[in-house]
Amino acid sequence: MARLNLLEETRFEKLPVSVYPDEHIASKTVAARIATLIKKKQEKGESAVLGLATGATPVEIYEELVRLHKEEGLSFQNVITFNLDEYYPMQPDAKQSYVRFMDENLFNHIDIKRENIHIPDGTLAKEDVANYCIEYENKIGELGGLDLQVLGIGRTGHIGFNEPGSAPNSGTRLVTLDDLTRRDASRDFGGKENVPTKAITMGIGTIFKAREIILMAWSRKKAPIIRKAVEGEISGNVPATYLQLSENVEFILDEDAASELTRFNTPWLVKDCVWDKQLIKKAVIWLSSEVKKPILKLTDEDYNNNGMAQLATDFGPAYNINIDVFNQLQHSITGWPGGKPNADDSQRPERKDPPQKRSLIFSPHPDDDVISMGGTFIRLVDQGHEVHVAYQTSGNTAVWDTDVLRYVEFAIDFNRSLGEDVAKLEATYEKMRRSLEDKQPNDIDLQEIQDVKAFIRKSEAFAGARFAGLKDKNIHFMALPFYETGKRKKNPVTEEDVKLTMELLQQIKPHQVFAAGDFADPHGTHIVCFRIILEALTRLRETEEWTKDCWLWMYRGAWQEFAIHEIEMSVPLSPQEVQRKRKAIFQHQSQKDRPVFPGDDEREFWVRAEERNRETAEAYDKLGLANYEAMEAFVRWKF
Repeated sequence: MARLNLLEETRFEKLPVSVYPDEHIASKTVAARIATLIKKKQEKGESAVLGLATGATPVEIYEELVRLHKEEGLSFQNVITFNLDEYYPMQPDAKQSYVRFMDENLFNHIDIKRENIHIPDGTLAKEDVANYCIEYENKIGELGGLDLQVLGIGRTGHIGFNEPGSAPNSGTRLVTLDDLTRRDASRDFGGKENVPTKAITMGIGTIFKAREIILMAWSRKKAPIIRKAVEGEISGNVPATYLQLSENVEFILDEDAASELTRFNTPWLVKDCVWDKQLIKKAVIWLSSEVKKPILKLTDEDYNNNGMAQLATDFGPAYNINIDVFNQLQHSITGWPGGKPNADDSQRPERKDPPQKRSLIFSPHPDDDVISMGGTFIRLVDQGHEVHVAYQTSGNTAVWDTDVLRYVEFAIDFNRSLGEDVAKLEATYEKMRRSLEDKQPNDIDLQEIQDVKAFIRKSEAFAGARFAGLKDKNIHFMALPFYETGKRKKNPVTEEDVKLTMELLQQIKPHQVFAAGDFADPHGTHIVCFRIILEALTRLRETEEWTKDCWLWMYRGAWQEFAIHEIEMSVPLSPQEVQRKRKAIFQHQSQKDRPVFPGDDEREFWVRAEERNRETAEAYDKLGLANYEAMEAFVRWKF
């Protein structure tokens, strides 16, 4: 019976999928399977031929394999590896090369024979590439093919660098990279313009011949393409869908990557559900969108015709369900994000007491506060609350080098106009200028340059907070140590990061904390900063009484918004408030027109924010609620 239930639940999935609670457990599972294969081959006196992938996805797998080697004696003497791909052209010692990646993450830490390592050669003359690719294929064939191929998946659906349009029988070859693939790689190269346009990749046909294929994906960012690969039609537009034709493939996902699969996203379509309040809310909002009707106009027939007959039977009639969900949404809307004094707060998202609250807004980067919740920020100040803002990181990697020179030139002229001796400043300027002229993509800036970039972001953050109405004493620039590496990869969080955060919380003793819950941030800073706040609050809750009355609200930034069914507080903005928010964002001049790290969204941050807030308001309107100009959304963290 359990087997039948599972088959029904996964009936939209066209290949085997295993879902784990998080990427750490999943990675250890994959590493254990690789280790088992290696040992079985050793027992038979045979080689284990592995196809390996690069990128963020397999990093923890390689860490676990290294641990198994060092702590449990797993030997790689009988292992032969073939990597999927390499950028072209690419020197093996370049920071972005996959040769360097594999050495740093795996090969330098195990006992594999160097002659058993095969990675496509990015240094070849172009006329030699075709023959090299044939030889690469032949080497795999001579060894009897790959025993196991591990794969990641790109957001274009590519496996290896087999981009949309790749043939299912393709072999190892030189390919042209998709623009989205290059945008995703741009941060590693210091800008998309520095990302190679081509790569050498193992072909889909080569991958298919492996006796076992494991495709891995972590994070919500990969969820849309995973759904296409698993449940979509086979198409050259999504090369990973070709894996549906293999009998030897398994997708291994964490819960976030699997979140858009039907059995998780709309489970009522594949099984009988245990209906709780949140699932009912999600289902009714989905139904309203599906049939394009406001919630209060949904009928029993709509429920029956769209996989929700069980809900209507158990909790109906439909109108009663509609009213309940409509009221939940209506009660989430408030013009009083700090609570409305002297009002019934039983149906409001925030408490009425105390009437004037201490509110602390944490901003991971120096502009996330105004981009993400600028309207609510201004509203809290206007309504008389004691508002503080804390900028967690300096943001000193996200300033154009030309801005640095411009600001230092200003400082020289200003000091000279005051009759000051500028010789030392001019000498520093020349040193900085020479460094920037010699700078290669992703080189670490001189400390003086990092400092100037931090000063620029700090001055803009102060300007934005002042525009929102804050006094300087309520503006806190934390510059947490974990961020201060001067490069893309940040240091691990330390006790000092948590300690600084705890001290600020103890100083303010806020009734409300607002923190970035936008974990789709492609650079990862948001989730790191959120975890620091969470750790600080968790520790303080053990000993300090004021924390029991401190609520933690999550907002989202420039990368995505909460789904409507998740939103617990939505703050409507008038057209005038949208304008004020825009002007607060404009104070961050170094991020305007063209930010250094825009992600894969070419719109300016203020445009993203306005359009996202407008889309939230339109979604409420379509559900049958009031039609506002824009809305900012929040979800409360439950300790």
